[in-house]
Amino acid sequence: MLIDNNEYLELLNGIKQKIYSAQYKATLAAYVEMTRLYWEIGSDINSKRGWGKEFVRNLARDIRIEFPMAQGYSERNLRYMAKFARTFSSLDLIEKILGRITWYHNQALMDKSSGTEDYLWYAAETVKHSWTRDVMVHMVESGLYQRQVLAEKVTNYKLRLPAPQSDLAVQTMKDPYIFDFIPFRGEIDERTIEDKLVSDITKVLLEFGSGFAYVGRQYHLTVDDEDFYIDLLFYNLKLRCYVVIELKAKSFKPEYAGKLNFYISAVDDMLRTELDNPTIGLLLCKSKKNTVVEYALKDLNKPIGVSHYELGKPLPQEFVNVLPSADEIKTRIGMLEGLTINKGEPLTKPEQRVLDLLKSDGTLTVESIADLIGRKTRAVHDTLRSLRNRGVITRVGGNKNGRWVVIQDI
Repeated sequence: MLIDNNEYLELLNGIKQKIYSAQYKATLAAYVEMTRLYWEIGSDINSKRGWGKEFVRNLARDIRIEFPMAQGYSERNLRYMAKFARTFSSLDLIEKILGRITWYHNQALMDKSSGTEDYLWYAAETVKHSWTRDVMVHMVESGLYQRQVLAEKVTNYKLRLPAPQSDLAVQTMKDPYIFDFIPFRGEIDERTIEDKLVSDITKVLLEFGSGFAYVGRQYHLTVDDEDFYIDLLFYNLKLRCYVVIELKAKSFKPEYAGKLNFYISAVDDMLRTELDNPTIGLLLCKSKKNTVVEYALKDLNKPIGVSHYELGKPLPQEFVNVLPSADEIKTRIGMLEGLTINKGEPLTKPEQRVLDLLKSDGTLTVESIADLIGRKTRAVHDTLRSLRNRGVITRVGGNKNGRWVVIQDI
């Protein structure tokens, strides 16, 4: 038997990689062709805008008659195609960027981006980092483009690092950093913030960006028999260097930079190897004044950047009015405890598709779900009712401002 033969296993692995590569290329080609088709349909619709509001509705109906099994040609989606074609007047960008993300991604960018520049940037970053639609939407809603590309960053990286590393370090940095998973309180100390960051390190890594690897918290260093503790220590695989992060719950003070400079020197001496680039520092403060920071960093010999951070903001009053009170939640939990969830019967295909959509976005309307899965609104109503009766989902808030919550995944 050849099963344990090294030459055979090498051949098998090579064939597997070719199959994976071909599948990826086929999927990518399908995305490009579909996006190109949608752009062309959108251009055709735009050329007949003078035909009135009923034109697109009639077009969607007639396409459905001709292609009853085809999905993606609802009136709502045809209007997205028209908007897509108005946003980008040329096909050139489709093969390079826009066709390399799903149409679902493109729809979200049409709804949430502020212009073509940030639209294209988010699309390119999605391709680069393989963001899901939900991750991409989170990045858009957190203003990543403004914080990472447009922000006026205060560092001495370009003075203290060689060109390739300094440019990448500046590009990686954000201002501000958004830690919205940490609830805002009037007075919150550094240790509490640190506790929250470490307890949800996955979200921290997502905010810092690709390439960051967590090394430790309150990382211990001994210098001349004295103990020192770094708030957070990371390693960036793209920069090939250690990143020392200090947290301050107050506004920036020049002495903070001096302390961070000391930590960077210690890490360079004790941890850095000949394979690593120079260690960089990032000081995160509650607030800062750029001129003060610039003077503080000017004559320091270690690369340091200073940003401020934002914690989770209190809910606006209109959302407080919509969300259930603590007593209502207790009542709902009591009702749910009385439900017997039928796990014996598997979900139907329509139920599973609707459930998958609600997992990613509980605010979807019946009409939106119908468009996305290619079914009539009445059928979607029936599916939602079935899932609700089985104790899989529930509705929180009113019909206008509420959302669906997945209780139990079958």
